[in-house]
Amino acid sequence: MIRDMAPAIDVPALIDASPVSGLQRLTFGLCFLIVLLDGFDTAAIGYVAPSLMAEWGVPRGALAPVLSAALFGLALGALAAGPVADRYGRKAVLVAAVAELGAACLASAFAADITWLCLLRFLTGLGLGAAMPNAVTLTSEYVPACRRALLINLMFSGFPLGAAFGGFLAAWMIPAFGWRSVLVLGGVAPLLLALLLGALLPESIRHLVAHGAPAERVAAILRRVVPGIAPASRYTLGEATPGGAAADGPGGLRLVLSPAYGLGSVMLWITYFCGLTIFYALVNWMPILFRETGLDPRSAALIAALFPLGGVGAVLLGALMDRLDADIVVATTFALTALAVALIGQAVGHLALLIPAVLVAGTLMNMAQSSLPALAAAFYPTRGRATGVAWMLGLGRFGGIAGSFLVGGLSDWSLSATFAVVAIPAVLATLAIVVKRLAGGRPNAAAPGPADALGH
Repeated sequence: MIRDMAPAIDVPALIDASPVSGLQRLTFGLCFLIVLLDGFDTAAIGYVAPSLMAEWGVPRGALAPVLSAALFGLALGALAAGPVADRYGRKAVLVAAVAELGAACLASAFAADITWLCLLRFLTGLGLGAAMPNAVTLTSEYVPACRRALLINLMFSGFPLGAAFGGFLAAWMIPAFGWRSVLVLGGVAPLLLALLLGALLPESIRHLVAHGAPAERVAAILRRVVPGIAPASRYTLGEATPGGAAADGPGGLRLVLSPAYGLGSVMLWITYFCGLTIFYALVNWMPILFRETGLDPRSAALIAALFPLGGVGAVLLGALMDRLDADIVVATTFALTALAVALIGQAVGHLALLIPAVLVAGTLMNMAQSSLPALAAAFYPTRGRATGVAWMLGLGRFGGIAGSFLVGGLSDWSLSATFAVVAIPAVLATLAIVVKRLAGGRPNAAAPGPADALGH
C-alpha cells in the first residue's frame, strides 16, 4: 500500500487496515516458539518427577517445593519484567529472559540434590516469567485488531502444546537416556532461540511511538509492515482512555491500578490465579496420581500429556472472541471446565473413559486459560499493556504454586474427591470474569464492531 506524505500516521489504524506482512508473521512465529519452550520447560519437572522420586528416594510430599520453585520465579520474573518492558522495550527483555531460562534449565539437569534443583528451577522460572508476558504483548501490538484474539490464542496455544510435547518426549527419552536428558533439551533449545531472537525479532513499533522514538526509526519498521508507505513527520497511537483523554497519562502499574482499570485488573488476576491452580495441580500431579492407580509410568505420562495437549483448542475460542462478547465466551468455557475436571475423578480406573475425560477437560481448561492473555492485552492501552499482561501472568503464577501444594495436601483423599476440589477454582474464575464484564470490562472499546472488541 503506497500513501502520500502525511503530517501524521495513526500506527494502530494503519496496521488494522493493512494485510498481514512478512514481518508480522515472523514476529508471530518467534513469539510462538518462545511460548512453546515456556510450556515445555514449565511442565518438564512434572514429567520427570516419578523417575526423580525413584532415583533419589524422596516421598511425594517432599517433591512439592521442587514442583513449585519455578512458579515462584515465574511470578517474580513477570512482575518485574512488565514495567521494565513498558519503559525500555519488549525485545531486550525477551532476548535476555530466553537466554537466562535456557542456561538455568540446562544447569538444573546436573543438580545433585533437591536443594540445588529447587534453586535452579527458581532461576529457570525467572526467565520463563519474564518471557511469556512480553511475547504476548509484542504479538498483540503487531497483529490487526480484528484478528487479535485469534492470533494471540494461536500463539499462546504453544504453551499447552509445549507442555504436552514434553510429556510425549519424556515418555521416550527417560527410559532411553534418563530423566536429566529432558532438562538438557529444555536448556539447549532456548539458548539457540535467544540467538534467533537477537538477530530477527523487531522491537514493538507501538512501544517506539509511545516513547517518542525518532520518526526515522519508526518509519524503517513501518515500511516492513506496510511496504511502500510514504514517511510521515509524526506517528501516533490513536488510543484513548475510558474517559476519552488522550493516551499520554500515567502508564505502567499506575495505569493498571487506576480507577478506570483497577477492578478489571483484580478480576483478571483472580481468574488467571484460579486457572493456573487447576493447570499445575493436574499437570504436575496427574502422572503420579495415575501411577498410584496401577498404571505404568509410560502410560501415566502419556495420558497426563493429553491434558495440556487440549490447549490447541484455544484457537477456536479466539475466533469466537473476535466475533462475540469475549468476556462471556471465556466465562462460559471456565464454567464447563469445572464440570469436566470433576468428571476426571469419576473416570479413574476405567481407561476407556479416562482418556477422553482428560482430553476434554484439558481442551476446555486450556481454551479458557490460553484466552486470558488476549483478554488482558485488549483491556489495556500501549503505555500499560506489558505491565497489565505481566502482572496478570505474574500474580496468577501463585495459583500454580497453590495448585502444586493443593494436591500434595489431599494425599489422604479419594481421587474423585481430589478432582472435585481441583474443579472449584474454575467456578471462581467464571464469577470473576462475570464481575469484570458487569463492571465494564472493555474500556478501550470506542465503537461497535469486531475490530473494537479488542481495542488497541
